[in-house]
Amino acid sequence: MSLKEDARNIVEAAIRRVLPENAVKAALESAGFASCRGRGGKLIIAAIGKAAWRMAKAAVDVLKGEFDGGVVITKYGHSSGPIEGLEIHEAGHPLPDENTLRGTEVLLRAVEDLNADDTVLFLISGGGSALFEKPQEGVSLSDLISVTEQLLACGADIVEINTIRKRLSSVKAGRFALRAAPAFVYSVVLSDVLGDRLDSIASGPAFPDSSTVDEAFAIVEKYALSLSPQLRKLLRHETPKALDNVETVITGSVLGLCEAAQEEARKLGYLPLFLTSTLDCEAREAGAFMAALAREVRSSGRPIAPPCALILGGETIVRLRGNGKGGRNQELALSAARGIAGLEGTVLASVGSDGTDGPTDAAGGIVDGDVWEALKRSGADPEKLLADNDSYHALASVGALVITGPTGVNVNDLTLLLCR
Repeated sequence: MSLKEDARNIVEAAIRRVLPENAVKAALESAGFASCRGRGGKLIIAAIGKAAWRMAKAAVDVLKGEFDGGVVITKYGHSSGPIEGLEIHEAGHPLPDENTLRGTEVLLRAVEDLNADDTVLFLISGGGSALFEKPQEGVSLSDLISVTEQLLACGADIVEINTIRKRLSSVKAGRFALRAAPAFVYSVVLSDVLGDRLDSIASGPAFPDSSTVDEAFAIVEKYALSLSPQLRKLLRHETPKALDNVETVITGSVLGLCEAAQEEARKLGYLPLFLTSTLDCEAREAGAFMAALAREVRSSGRPIAPPCALILGGETIVRLRGNGKGGRNQELALSAARGIAGLEGTVLASVGSDGTDGPTDAAGGIVDGDVWEALKRSGADPEKLLADNDSYHALASVGALVITGPTGVNVNDLTLLLCR
């Protein structure tokens, strides 16, 4: 097989290994969930996020009809059809839309009037912040969209974004758990936040919030956000700091994705080196760094000699400077292509585990030492494309996009450098 084929196989195998079915099954067979079911009341399934459909389907398969309805809210194109006993809604991501609000209202009605014997099985995955939303009184959908667009454009990380969004919401920052009370909420979480911060995953709808008012305003000042007086007033309201009706288990994270990539690389004859699961810089800086590593490996065999696989997990950011189309993994790959231009036996792949990268249909990009020159030969200016944040069209023009379709997983990103 070629290096690119090996890279694609490693990425695909790693994603398969962290599919939520086994993780959800294990969580529902645990003593913690058994104690919830021992309460004897109703069991309502509530699933939010880009992996919500797959997590909900796994739960229904395990429960074999022993539940009392529920609601799934996921991203457009991420539902695979009806699930008996559940109502499925698709909505906008990364920006909320009217379907977000409608789906949220349906889910909130499903947990109304529950009593202390009842349980809400709350299945949470990344993307839940945009997909599950009921604004605070005085906040409009356009307010939420404006704030989110500003934060995304300036390169704020997911913790910063959610610190602001949760204060404008009546379901984030533990408030959903309060709405479900006195019912017990058993949360099963697929983490897409570095360090597995439960109050940031989907903005922590069923977890006490650790962020403060001072931190929120520091973010406003850092990025010079344009906020109305009403939004600023809401940012001064403190969030719930304690909940007594919730138990939470994390079922999957980027660490498992990286470990699976290590195993698959070793099977294919590469010596793997796992560098980090917390990559969180600018995408183009990460790409330049990976290219520097590639040049070092090729010239000196350090930090590891070929055939080798360098593996990183995490979530970079894109600082918008132009008007192009792309995502963080595509921009990382295009940046790396510049640095590995002319190197033989070298391939870099960077992929979002959920199968989507920014506002595109691609999961990421895969590049070798010829991509940069191939762009030039086609008449394109790769420097200009990178400067314009137009990684999607750049990579598409040379067949360097990775397109998987929705995977049903969302545990951050995988970056892989192969040298042979």
